[in-house]
Amino acid sequence: MKALRAKLREAFLSVIPVAAMVVILNFTPLVDLTLKELLIFLAAAVFLVLGIGLFNLGADLAMTPMGEHIGAGLTKSRKTGVLLAVCFFMGVLITVAEPDLSVLAAQVSDIINGTALIITVGVGVGLFLLLAVLKIAYRKSLSAILLFFYMALFALASLVMTNGNNGFIPLAFDSGGVTTGPITVPFIMALGVGIAATIGGRDIGENSFGLVALCSVGPILSVLILGISAEGNMTYSLPDYSIESHLGGGFITTVLHTAKDVIVALGLVTVFFVILQFAFLKLPKKKLIHIGVGILYTFVGLVVFLTAATVGFMPVGYKLGYQLSSNAPVWLVSFGLILGMVVVLAEPAVHVLNRQVEEITEGTVSKKSMMIALSAGVGISIGLSMIRIIFDFSILYYLIPGYLISLGLSFFVPGIYTAIAFDSGGVASGPLTSGFILPFAIGACYNLLGDGKILSDAFGIVAMVAMTPLITIQLLGFRAVMSKRMSEKAAMKRILSSDDEQIIDFM
Repeated sequence: MKALRAKLREAFLSVIPVAAMVVILNFTPLVDLTLKELLIFLAAAVFLVLGIGLFNLGADLAMTPMGEHIGAGLTKSRKTGVLLAVCFFMGVLITVAEPDLSVLAAQVSDIINGTALIITVGVGVGLFLLLAVLKIAYRKSLSAILLFFYMALFALASLVMTNGNNGFIPLAFDSGGVTTGPITVPFIMALGVGIAATIGGRDIGENSFGLVALCSVGPILSVLILGISAEGNMTYSLPDYSIESHLGGGFITTVLHTAKDVIVALGLVTVFFVILQFAFLKLPKKKLIHIGVGILYTFVGLVVFLTAATVGFMPVGYKLGYQLSSNAPVWLVSFGLILGMVVVLAEPAVHVLNRQVEEITEGTVSKKSMMIALSAGVGISIGLSMIRIIFDFSILYYLIPGYLISLGLSFFVPGIYTAIAFDSGGVASGPLTSGFILPFAIGACYNLLGDGKILSDAFGIVAMVAMTPLITIQLLGFRAVMSKRMSEKAAMKRILSSDDEQIIDFM
């Protein structure tokens, strides 16, 4: 209970800025929410706090230990084939069960079979998780691997553009964010920590990160490959964002649908863990009881969180975007900037990442500095996305220079900052981004440009949220490198300027 109270307090401090900003905005001429919408939003904020608190406690008790034990246990067994096979199938199955991926598949169902898309993306994640494990085992440079694959991604994007399916580009880059959900992120990060700790070496800190970064590449690659061969016009049907659609029977349907998705995703991880427990791990009974309780906390927390985001935050996000876009564009951009800075505080997996970063780096990279860098990056990404909606231009004008800067910085900062930065991109683009930020962008785009531009202009905002932290966190590392060099230079200057005329005779 003491741990739960600490998690709830942390969650409250994360959610209160978002809720306060919406309430304050409602008392201005820019936004006019009904009393029902405002009350349901505030109630959803309370349940959001509860959901984040329970999820974070469950991640500490279950998801993180499960990942670490699987990574360490299979690595110690020295059965490389088993380790790689488990990682591949785990990546495929968890991705196939990810709820956000089903939403993505529904958007392109008119020209691509939804099941085929889901399986293709799942295979992509599985292959890149396998590649990430090989990268740790053979101590290869993450920067070089990322540089190669992102260059390949932009080459494929150019082929998609020549084929006339421009809507595939923002969808493809969005898919890299939605497939690294709140269940997969803590597990995959912990898996990397377990493998790196068992292998050892002087780069253990750097090798502990980077799995989420590579797993985000697989879905983008898969969707772009499908986009090259796809024919026909992509269509998008605007969903019902009204509060009324989620009340009464709609609320029960939302809860049951959310619970089913979480059971499937969480169940696959649990079944895999149980099989490996009997085959390799042989953990004591007390540890298994702790993990079982943690799984229960994770399940309840995620169902509460996702339901609250769907019922209270999604309709309000859409209405905020629609009404703010009716006023001066400067209000849309300004609010988007501030909204991004505070929403990332409430992403559940962000707290898991920040805590793990502080532990692995032994406080060198603090939770506070990580949160500042993430908030700045996500805020900038939402502001830039609003500018793109207002002026209606391709997302590649942001993604190409953004990733070139990110990959360029990777050659000037310590490898651990690059690994943390690219992991942070997948973590920051979590369920609250797709459940609040994306409807906000859709509302603005629908009002300004109509539903025909939603796929090309509103979508892609998740990709932006995943990209900008790559720059801000690496700039954090660049500042650390420069500070160290300046302190070393100052120390050397003091040594050289000291009085060295005295001769000490030791005879």
